[in-house]
Amino acid sequence: MNENERNLKQSLQPSFEPVSQSPSQRGAIRGTFGRAAYALVSALMSVVVAAALFSVAAPSASAQIARPALNITGYVIDAELDTASHHLTATAQVTFTAPSNLDVVTFGFHPALKVTKITDDAGKVLEAERTADGSIRVTANTPFVDAQPAHWTFVYDGVITGNEDGPVEGLKLAAIQEPISYLLYAARWFPSTGFMTDRFTAEMHIRVPQGMRAFASGTGGSSGASKPVTLSSGKSGDEYDFSWAKPGFPGTVIAGRFLPPVSVGAGNVKVYVTITHQASANQLAQAATSEYNFFTDEFGLPPTPRINIVELPDDTLPAVYAPEIAAIMGSRIGDKSGIRLLANTIAHQWWGLEVSPKTLDDAWITNGMSRYGELMYVEDQSGASAMKAAMSDVAAGALAYDTTPLTSVGRMDPFSPQFQSMTLEKGAMIFHMLRWEVGDKPFLDILKSTLSQYAGGSIRTGDLEKVAEAETQQELVPFFSQWIDGTGAPTFANKYSVYRLGNNKGFRTIGEINQDLDLFRMPVDLRIETDGKTENKRIEVVGTDTQYVVDTFGRPRRISVDPNDWVLKASPDLQVRISILKGQQLVAQSDLLGAVAEYKKALQANSQSSLANYRIGEVLFTQCNYQASVNAFRDSLRGDDEPPWTEVWAHIAVGKIFDITGQRDRAVGEYRLAVQTNDNTQGAVNEARQYLQKPFAQPDGVCSH
Repeated sequence: MNENERNLKQSLQPSFEPVSQSPSQRGAIRGTFGRAAYALVSALMSVVVAAALFSVAAPSASAQIARPALNITGYVIDAELDTASHHLTATAQVTFTAPSNLDVVTFGFHPALKVTKITDDAGKVLEAERTADGSIRVTANTPFVDAQPAHWTFVYDGVITGNEDGPVEGLKLAAIQEPISYLLYAARWFPSTGFMTDRFTAEMHIRVPQGMRAFASGTGGSSGASKPVTLSSGKSGDEYDFSWAKPGFPGTVIAGRFLPPVSVGAGNVKVYVTITHQASANQLAQAATSEYNFFTDEFGLPPTPRINIVELPDDTLPAVYAPEIAAIMGSRIGDKSGIRLLANTIAHQWWGLEVSPKTLDDAWITNGMSRYGELMYVEDQSGASAMKAAMSDVAAGALAYDTTPLTSVGRMDPFSPQFQSMTLEKGAMIFHMLRWEVGDKPFLDILKSTLSQYAGGSIRTGDLEKVAEAETQQELVPFFSQWIDGTGAPTFANKYSVYRLGNNKGFRTIGEINQDLDLFRMPVDLRIETDGKTENKRIEVVGTDTQYVVDTFGRPRRISVDPNDWVLKASPDLQVRISILKGQQLVAQSDLLGAVAEYKKALQANSQSSLANYRIGEVLFTQCNYQASVNAFRDSLRGDDEPPWTEVWAHIAVGKIFDITGQRDRAVGEYRLAVQTNDNTQGAVNEARQYLQKPFAQPDGVCSH
């Protein structure tokens, strides 16, 4: 993978941890900032995980506007993986329907795979041609009959190392290798169409080298049963047979040299890792079981009673899912950020698999609810304050590109930051606000009813609205109109006067909430802090000016509007976060000048922003502008210390620069200051101790002259 591909992969990487928990970025910075690289900070740098979050490897937005005429309903696939030669040999029988007026049909296909023969139901060979993007256009020998299934068989093979051009530029979605091979549904390793919208069944027979264990969806994936076979190379191998009879998205195969499964509790959640991550397997099993049980309580019965948590290599996406599978990158196993990543991935068993979006315009439902499910788990485990902190970063992502209504996102490139921020972050924010609007119990009732009514099928935005109104008996048109059909967010201003009431009856506050959206209507919480107790009052804000009257016994000292951040609203602090997020995206796309410009916008809004200065220091470091980089890191240390991890990582960064420039004594001093913070965010203290023992050195080829 070249540098441009790595940078693109970085820009499409999902993020499941808040900015306040992520000390560094991947890509070019990875080689410089060590383990911190594994926590990608920006909630906006997010493409959905392949076969997990909705839009990875989806066709272009323009291709998705019209529903494909071809409807694939099932597969029977025989495939053999030869890890020594990185070779895939496969036969796929495809069952589909097509309209009678169609004589040429197009299948999405991996560009590196070569089709040797295609035959129809009668065994006659079909003519086909490859398009520029690797798709296959096949001419039918006989006319299609409406609603009557056709059965075509594809015979194909090819070398898949992951370095070839794939269906998504810069993303490695398939690789046949040791110790872990993977063929993700998004890789189009079998003829496909209607990615993550058209459901299908799959029977798969997967042959792998002896000693490897294969995972896919359905029978065979849970039991691990295999039978010995002889591979084409003449070597011994094992065959795993899978059958997924419920229409869904069972197109992912992972095979590797995994240890025996680890499980806790009931044992329906099993963890499979390589020997490299054996020490973290039990911790991962405990986390996965806790998350699976939590989502079962919150969402209702899972689509299946079993799930396999499988290790992925570090050369692909951080996490993927398929029916009965949640896979996570090995480097995230045992890492705190990996817990949230795994929660998001498991949540997709319900939101993405059990219920899928009808079109790209509806992707905010499954993307957003999986993201919000992750945050609900954070709240359950760490409390409301942790949830609030996480939501502040979600809000920044929600407003970063909020210039198009969610009802029109299907016209966007699904790999763009705009599409991702809106479907993931704004989607999560809408569910958060819906919960505030209707209450906790009705909110959970909406989720369970939605999953129950649309189980095994797809859902449109209008369907969700109907369920919400039926469950709550509330008129929710204004809510959905504001947040689904509209753009922007209110900026609240609060002015009030306090009057003393006679006869020792306390005080009366008469105030007015102002905001700039004329059609806005939503309840907002008022927190009244008095000389005595703190009181809260729910105010229905309608239009640009809303008056309120509050009587309290103690004199009000401060009145806050929406103190717990239930409502998506604009603020100077949020603008700082947005600029930093955009800067991080530009870094991932190798636009360093643009990134610094965004970080400087953040500093214009908050000159003391430690995070903005830290990010500038990172960019300058990658450019080997060490003096300017040190200055930026020093400014970060003198700033507002938000987020707190900037202190420990700034000391480490300065220490590295001193090591690079031959000032070992000064470097040691910085590493010691880092250790003294006792802040081990993303292993910072561990890394500082490592460099106390051995000086940091730039990787070969970095900053060479």
